[in-house]
Amino acid sequence: MENKPSCPCCQHKTQVDCAMENMPQERQINSLSSFFKMLGDPTRIKMMYIMANGEVCVQDIAAALGVTKSAISHQLSGLKENKIVKSRRDGKNVYYSIDDDHVSQVLNLAMTHIKHQDK
Repeated sequence: MENKPSCPCCQHKTQVDCAMENMPQERQINSLSSFFKMLGDPTRIKMMYIMANGEVCVQDIAAALGVTKSAISHQLSGLKENKIVKSRRDGKNVYYSIDDDHVSQVLNLAMTHIKHQDK
């Protein structure tokens, strides 16, 4: 009988067996991939840092980054579609902010990883 190494979280199973048993649903994997794709752009990362402390309008983001309002609106649309940012309308103005604390945590954790590698 072959002696397979066991996974500490699932006795008598291999690490791969455990991973496959606990694999998220395909829909969730695709959403996670889309989430990271949306964060995979330097302009969008900068936008996230601008929104980190609260609501900001498109015009202010565009001015801060030296990019057109149209380009920022296009980026915000994708971020909103992926539930990374949310919007609030106040009359003619629309204000954007990070959707929830989980998004901020992912961004902060990734930056911690980058800073650790810079040492």
